[in-house]
Amino acid sequence: MREEHAGGEEETQPQDTQAEKQGETERGQAGAAASAAVHGQIHHHSLLSMAARFIKSNVVLLVALVAAGITCIFVPFDEAYADYFDWSTLACLFCTLAVVAAFKNIRFFVWLADVIVRRFKNMRNITLALVFVTFFGSMIMANDMALVTFLPLGYFVLESCGNKKLTAFVFIMQDIAANLGGMLTPFGNPQNLYLYSYYSIPTGEFFSIMALPFAAAFVMIFVICMFVKPEPASVQFEAHARPPMWRVCVYAALFALSLLIVFRVFPYYWGLLAVAVGLLILDFRALLRVDYALLLTFCAFFIFSGNLARIPAVSEGLGGLVELDPLAVGTLSCQFISNVPSAVLLSKFTQNYPALLIAVNAGGLGTPIASLASLITLNTFRRFNPGQTGKYLVKFLLFNFGFLAVLIGVGYLTLLFV
Repeated sequence: MREEHAGGEEETQPQDTQAEKQGETERGQAGAAASAAVHGQIHHHSLLSMAARFIKSNVVLLVALVAAGITCIFVPFDEAYADYFDWSTLACLFCTLAVVAAFKNIRFFVWLADVIVRRFKNMRNITLALVFVTFFGSMIMANDMALVTFLPLGYFVLESCGNKKLTAFVFIMQDIAANLGGMLTPFGNPQNLYLYSYYSIPTGEFFSIMALPFAAAFVMIFVICMFVKPEPASVQFEAHARPPMWRVCVYAALFALSLLIVFRVFPYYWGLLAVAVGLLILDFRALLRVDYALLLTFCAFFIFSGNLARIPAVSEGLGGLVELDPLAVGTLSCQFISNVPSAVLLSKFTQNYPALLIAVNAGGLGTPIASLASLITLNTFRRFNPGQTGKYLVKFLLFNFGFLAVLIGVGYLTLLFV
């Protein structure tokens, strides 16, 4: 009996062990499946987040590609497509963007702005410094890059001074300054660069067209900023290190070379080659940081506007509308499709470049989509001040349409004398 009982135990134990192992295996497989499912969900969520960020960051490019694609249905591909592209504009834009990226890599603009801001001891002067460093910075680095560089600096300066309540006002004034500061020069913003090249506008005439609107913008920005109370303040964060001056000098020479391309001193392809080779040797990362989305946006709108000009019904209708009042139509167009696309599109339907030039500069004010720069400002404000977007937009629209109304009047006055 005992032997039989012992034998039964011996037979039962392996079966129990086998069952336990099988249970552990099943639990392991279930755990692995659950883990794989969780990782799959995380990966899927990550991909969706990346896609959302890409769409959010490249709205204008995606709209341009869709618009170009639709017009290609009506105008089949042929040899004429090659004539749509203004290669000189694209080359000049690439050169300036690349050199500005090189400057940003050594934090030159942040250092320079920091030096300027530290010289002022009250909130009125600090506000003026932040706004006007953006105003003049946009002449060199274009409006969107000026804001990407100087908006965070503005926030950190205000936070350091204990005056975050001024953030909305300073951001709005920096946005207006960035959109209007570059209007004086052909290289100050992408739409100027395009129109200057497309119409072959004489340099002296370009300055004469934009001088009065630029002066009016300067005075209005200065007067508005003077309403900030001169409360004592000082910047508390540590000063930025000075960038290597030899690089500053070399990059300044390359930027001067880019300007010579803009002013048609020599063929653009030689300047393009010199800048590209120079940056490959000195800082190849600058070439990787060029805003290629902006270049692609230009290409897409070249196709879009070129095709529209070849569709008889659109050409006649839009051409007649633009010729009635290029300044009004151009300004209105900017409010819906932004200023750079408006410049490329409407240039195909009018030879009145003074009116169009003023329209696409002043028209960058108004709605948040009137300029890519304004969208950058809105997104930056939302990141630093969550929950305050509604109040910001009310102030933004009041200031923007106030400035726009004055500049439209100045624009019509300018057209009487040019």
